[in-house]
Amino acid sequence: MGEAAQAPGRAPSSPRRRLLRLSALVTGAVLLTGLLQATQATPSQARTPTGSRTATVTLNGLTPRVPTPDESVTVSGTVTNNSKVKITAAHIGVRIGNSGTPLASRSAMTDVTSRGLYNNALDGDELDGHTSQVADLGAGRTAAFSLKVPVSAFDLGPTGVYALAVTLDGQTSVENWSHVLGIGRTFLPFYAQGENVKSTQIDFLWPLTDRPHIAARGDTDSQQSPIFLDDDLAKELGPGGRLQQMVDLAKNLPVTWVVDPDLLASVEAMTKPYRVLGPGGDTTHTTPGTGTTAAKAWLNALRTAVSGAQVISLPFGDTDIASLAHQGRSVPGSVDHLKTAVSLGKITTDTILTVNSAANVAWPVDGALDPSIVSVARTGGAKRIIARSDTFADGQLDYTPSAPRPIGGGTTAVVADAQLSGAFTGNMLPPANAEAAIRSFVAQTLLITMQTPQQQRNLLVAPQRAPSISQARTMAKAISEIDKSPWGEMVSFDTIAASKPDPQAAHQVPQARAYPKSLSRQELPKEAFLQLQVTQNHLSEFEVILTRKDKVTVPFGNAVLRALSSGWRGNRVRAGDFRNAIGDYLKDLINAVHILDKTTLTLSGRSGTVPITVKNDLGQPITGLQLRLTSGTTIRLKIKSQLQPIDIDGGHTRTLKFQTSANANGRVALTAHLYTKDGALYGEPIQFEVKITKVTDLVMLIIGGGLLLLVLAGVRIYRQRKRQAADSVGEGGSEDDGGDDGDDGEADDPGPGHPGDPAADTAAHSPEASPADEKVDG
Repeated sequence: MGEAAQAPGRAPSSPRRRLLRLSALVTGAVLLTGLLQATQATPSQARTPTGSRTATVTLNGLTPRVPTPDESVTVSGTVTNNSKVKITAAHIGVRIGNSGTPLASRSAMTDVTSRGLYNNALDGDELDGHTSQVADLGAGRTAAFSLKVPVSAFDLGPTGVYALAVTLDGQTSVENWSHVLGIGRTFLPFYAQGENVKSTQIDFLWPLTDRPHIAARGDTDSQQSPIFLDDDLAKELGPGGRLQQMVDLAKNLPVTWVVDPDLLASVEAMTKPYRVLGPGGDTTHTTPGTGTTAAKAWLNALRTAVSGAQVISLPFGDTDIASLAHQGRSVPGSVDHLKTAVSLGKITTDTILTVNSAANVAWPVDGALDPSIVSVARTGGAKRIIARSDTFADGQLDYTPSAPRPIGGGTTAVVADAQLSGAFTGNMLPPANAEAAIRSFVAQTLLITMQTPQQQRNLLVAPQRAPSISQARTMAKAISEIDKSPWGEMVSFDTIAASKPDPQAAHQVPQARAYPKSLSRQELPKEAFLQLQVTQNHLSEFEVILTRKDKVTVPFGNAVLRALSSGWRGNRVRAGDFRNAIGDYLKDLINAVHILDKTTLTLSGRSGTVPITVKNDLGQPITGLQLRLTSGTTIRLKIKSQLQPIDIDGGHTRTLKFQTSANANGRVALTAHLYTKDGALYGEPIQFEVKITKVTDLVMLIIGGGLLLLVLAGVRIYRQRKRQAADSVGEGGSEDDGGDDGDDGEADDPGPGHPGDPAADTAAHSPEASPADEKVDG
């Protein structure tokens, strides 16, 4: 009853149940104590890696990468002890996996590189008699190794790609028996003597692109020299710079050059003295550029490098075709920019490099396609579109198909192999990473060739648009290996694109829903195209008044094309700043032609002229503008000719005068506008007031007084003549036809220069605002 009262709702425990519970508690305590003692006794051994995780084997070199049967292979690298205990009695050995047979597929290659722990069945046995001893290695320590093995010792079979494992065997105090402590895997391409295969044709695109560097705002010198956003190109073009290395590495390689004409135009501009924006984009405190010498040397080197090679000219600025297709297509005029960019791009490339470039090639970012991208590319004149194999679904093909894929409308998708194209991404500075990329690239090309050794196919490799220096170096080494291999033949892009398509390969462009979301998030937003549309409209309205339109339309047109560059991917903020700068600069130019402000004018009479001054701060004459003056109260003040044409030389002002007539005293608001010939309002209007005085009180008094004098004089003359006529009749005399009537009562002639007469035009006003209490010319 007591237990029941303490725990209501529970049944009383039986003696047996309490005994079992006590036994379980005692057993648990004993086990926990044992575990704690074991952990306290050997803390480092309990947490240290074991087995093939004990050490890391890093492969930094395998030479030659494609050995012949009578050569030896040298494997070099490092081993690092990952454990907390010393490694002893260790050596480096090599193994041929996959039971000593070549790998059958590219997916099998992927399985090898993704394999984790050592597996004897997959990695094979150690090659007897060919090992290299490694000194005892303390916890966390690293040691280098080098092992030379004759190719004949591997007992390789037919031509193909073999899985090669490099292992560290030894023991530790935790595992005191000899076993594999670490493993590194790579590939050993082997081409047997007397092999007869049809080589695979391969083209490697070598891109020369960069983000835009020239600001929308040009210099104020007579040549309107471009101003650079920064001087980063000076470093990239100089010794050891990225672009300098790109040219130097590929000058003797059989590659197809893919160039952004804007980059060429920017570098050419640097061959002359140029200016760079100040800190924070300061346009008023520019600094001299430092890359003139480097720019000249780079262009000369590039011209030599591309001589005799194929050159593909991208649209000027490397237009982001995918952004245009997905975000800008619905904005009127946006697609027209691509047509302009393609035409300007070819002219720029051919002129600067003295080549005949191919400009009918489109290259969407990462080669990703959907129907809208294809449509926009066709609109820009593209007959060939560089795509990537992960865009197309090739079904169950057990081989790698050739690159050309007809996709309708006379357009060919030239499909780059996704694995080969992506082989050189990531950090290639560590030698191990670079070597792994090269070995994988070389091995894949051999395996592709051996898939159908008697059927020639072709491959396109399209790497990232702007490779780093380390990536470019790795690419160059891989191309050199293929160029001297017996199974690869380096050819031009035209050769690849014109080859026979594989009927078994997929030719259907995937729908928009399949387009990678990761790429969509990097695109220029629709707002960017709307903003550029507004800028373009303002430019069209502005250029109609210019006498030298090309001085404005050319640099602004180029700036708009740069705003659509693929180089802005991943940097929306900077892209937005660039677009804003275009609009701000155009607004400044439009406002450079403006009406000078005026203060209140005074009109002391019935009529006068109102002067309006327009200033042109541009560096060229303007024409086709019309100046209009309107009155807020036409009953009080009328303007005889409200609209007058006006032309002004660059850096000058001109004053036009409007004749007015006043009917009543008071203040009248006037507005001066500038219009283009087609009636569009230009710039901002100005408003001012005219103060009218002495119209009724003075003028009407003079007029009334003059009329009264005339009436009185007439009455007097009439009375005099009537009296004289009466006297003549009464005296019998005749009328006097020529007598002097005396004072005729006529008003005095007020003389020339009535207050209401218009005065001659005055000289041009100064560019400053009119002074206070200005009077209307009378």
